[in-house]
Amino acid sequence: MPPEAAFIFDAIRTPRGRGRRDGSLHEFKPVALLTGLLHSLRERNGLEANAVGDVVMGVVNPLGEQGSVLPKTAAQLAGLGLDVCGLQVNRFCASGLEAISIAANRAAVGGQALTIAGGVESMSRVAMGSDGGPWLEDPETAFATAFVPQGISADLIATIGGYTRQQLDAFALRSHERAARARREGAFTSIVPFHDNVGLAVLAQDELIREGADPAAMARLEPSFSGLGAAGFDDVALTRYPELRRVEHLHTPGNSSGIADGASAVLVGSAEAGRRHGLKPRARIVATVVAGTDPTLMLTGPGPATRKLLEQTGLTAKDIDLFEVNEAFAAVVLRFMDELGVSDDRVNVNGGAIAMGHPLGATGGVLVGMLLDELERRDARRGIVTLCAGGGMGIATLIERT
Repeated sequence: MPPEAAFIFDAIRTPRGRGRRDGSLHEFKPVALLTGLLHSLRERNGLEANAVGDVVMGVVNPLGEQGSVLPKTAAQLAGLGLDVCGLQVNRFCASGLEAISIAANRAAVGGQALTIAGGVESMSRVAMGSDGGPWLEDPETAFATAFVPQGISADLIATIGGYTRQQLDAFALRSHERAARARREGAFTSIVPFHDNVGLAVLAQDELIREGADPAAMARLEPSFSGLGAAGFDDVALTRYPELRRVEHLHTPGNSSGIADGASAVLVGSAEAGRRHGLKPRARIVATVVAGTDPTLMLTGPGPATRKLLEQTGLTAKDIDLFEVNEAFAAVVLRFMDELGVSDDRVNVNGGAIAMGHPLGATGGVLVGMLLDELERRDARRGIVTLCAGGGMGIATLIERT
């Protein structure tokens, strides 16, 4: 018996707030970010409390305010049925898209309930890396696995690829320009403004976008990771790549993803689940894959994952209308475009995380919503979302409008 298709019925997100104490979303707990979004998803789609079977969310730092299976708590606060379950998953930056993959697999085996998937991360309240782990806390394990921080990996990618500081900054400026234009044109239709618990509007648009980003100011920014490199991580990287004379430190706060707070929610289910609840599918999840890569170079996963996805579906890069490649660092996307032979007029056409921020666990769902919005706006058919992830992993998902 062939598997059923998995459909996306809706995809929404909060605006991305600046992930610092002066950010608009800082005073709101992660569970509040997600609860408000679940409320909105129910209202938009007229969902009864028992329509949803599970809430699956990516959370990259699942401790403190983001621990203890936060999605289950948010489901109860949002008024979903007491029989609704919750699950949080962690595949580093790929967590949100992995959550959507879990929802798609559940729909494909004939589940009659809907699943809400996506992610949440309050980076201003739960700091990146605060969950520790062997790489961060165990020097023996870190040395044995040639661990380096992600910024060193990004600079290593730039060094190997021969990308210059000017190329990285130019890409970052493009991200800001495209994001600012998309905001002016109302392209971000998946954004649901965030309100506090008495209904007052707090944030309606992504907070990190800079209108008129200044290339001269960007060029003056100092490299972010040279200090880590000098502390010994360059030596670790060069033991894996001895053909290099040195690691060129080229990534700065201007051409790296912004720290952000936010949440995303994608409504996924089978055709039968959609009919049962009177929902019209917006897109079909065709396939989703993961791929492993060198854990020292670490951030090269989007290329191999996308090639694997294309091979699995019998398509080529030319068959894909749009790509959303998470802008963890500028070199990550430049390498992806070179590997796949894809021109930048199909990649991140409305900007990305360099301009708008990367709320770790939420980003996969954010990108699915952005991609679906733009496919509809252009009346285009197919799109791929892909992200790199720590430890040398990549994930890619193909969606097709119905």
